[in-house]
Amino acid sequence: MTSHEERRTAAGRPGIGFGGGHDPLLGNAYRSALRNLLDINTVPYDPAEYDRTGLLTDPPGALIRAGGGYEQPWTRDAAVNVWNAAALLSPQVARNTLWSVCRRQHDGTLVVQQDNQWWDQIVWAVAAWHHYLVTGDLAFLADAYEATADTLRLNRSLHFNDGYGLFEGPAFMQDGIAGYPSPPYDPGNGSSFVLDHPGTDRLMCLSTNCLYYGAHQAGAEMADVLGDSAAADEWRATAARLRSAVNAHFWRPGAGVYGYLIHGAGERAGRLEPYQEANGLAFAVLFGVASPEQVRAVLGTTHREPRGVVNVWPHFARYDDGRPGRHNVLVWPVSVGMWGHAAAVGGRVDLFAQAVTDLARLAEPDGGFWEVHHARTGAVDGGRQSGRHWASEEHQTWSATAYLRLIHQGLFGLRPEQDGLRFAPLLPGGWAPVTLSGLGYRGMTLDITLVGSGRRITSLTVDGRRADGVPAGLRGRHQVRVELS
Repeated sequence: MTSHEERRTAAGRPGIGFGGGHDPLLGNAYRSALRNLLDINTVPYDPAEYDRTGLLTDPPGALIRAGGGYEQPWTRDAAVNVWNAAALLSPQVARNTLWSVCRRQHDGTLVVQQDNQWWDQIVWAVAAWHHYLVTGDLAFLADAYEATADTLRLNRSLHFNDGYGLFEGPAFMQDGIAGYPSPPYDPGNGSSFVLDHPGTDRLMCLSTNCLYYGAHQAGAEMADVLGDSAAADEWRATAARLRSAVNAHFWRPGAGVYGYLIHGAGERAGRLEPYQEANGLAFAVLFGVASPEQVRAVLGTTHREPRGVVNVWPHFARYDDGRPGRHNVLVWPVSVGMWGHAAAVGGRVDLFAQAVTDLARLAEPDGGFWEVHHARTGAVDGGRQSGRHWASEEHQTWSATAYLRLIHQGLFGLRPEQDGLRFAPLLPGGWAPVTLSGLGYRGMTLDITLVGSGRRITSLTVDGRRADGVPAGLRGRHQVRVELS
């Protein structure tokens, strides 16, 4: 066993137990997801390639790769995996992973690495703020704020449409042209990469603009902590204008849901495509872009296929159930995780329970987390794109961390704040008692038990004493019990 493996084994990991006969499905999926993140996809890194900021550390000497088929961390995958689960479960590795996708500019300041997928860069800011809330690492926050501010300003200078008040670029994780109708898809163009098709750089997409809203809010929170109230006010004002623009241009009042994308060029310039984008709808709920009334409408109207919510619904004209598009009507577990968390935030216990069960069942046949599945059968299926069938990669990290997100942030409702951990759990009927034991948080270890059902907390105790959360300054092992009705 290498020293790297010894460190990971010695670090330990939380255990989980479900009541009501649900542990064989839901508990085993959790344990498999932990193995995916902490054993399979936590890997050593080459400092020459990944430590271009000088901020990675050894120990732990590791980062989180995107999956079995993707040896690199990738910017969006790195950020999503930290945001989903790694900040809590493996904070030092999570920190390394975030810095592995950043670079120093000519003047030495930090920025998220610049590549030809700019639209996915800014999820990094959301993950960085979450990482600070989990860890309380002020030194990290100061550097993260610099990277966030510089990246936001750079992308605004290059990719902001003043006429609409929206950011341009394709949709979150939709780097393949199978995720778009025609146009912008050009049937005569054999490339699978979205930007190789005309007008795609001018698209304005729901998910991307909701992420920019979340990133501006994160920038404001960072500035507040660091004592720059003027900058915080500026970030919040910019975020408010963006939220207004999203609701003005994407909301479809008659349908009770947001549209997918607005064409920024070509014969359809200005047209809103009415498709349902799972990640965009989830982000609108999670970041507070949607009002409470809109949240209820979105959760009540979004379509689900037999094996889960799909990336974009319905099929584009060139695809169907027998030949589904890779980024269209297929189940990506990472999207189900975002959607399920949004259902929890919106108080829909039924939709949340369905999302958790959907992901657990997709992982059940072989105990693994794959990249993408057929929406009607659940079979591992990478879908069609640019005239061929694609693979679905095994050991996909963000598929596993999506499930961990649903358990930690959805079921247990863990809400990290600067001064401690708060709880907003959502417990489906028949699952109790559910216990998460040996969970590391800052300098302590927590054993958390949920009893009852629903989302109204009737009692919360820490070591037998009533409390409203777990203070950040505690040390040692502590028992948390939450009763719900």
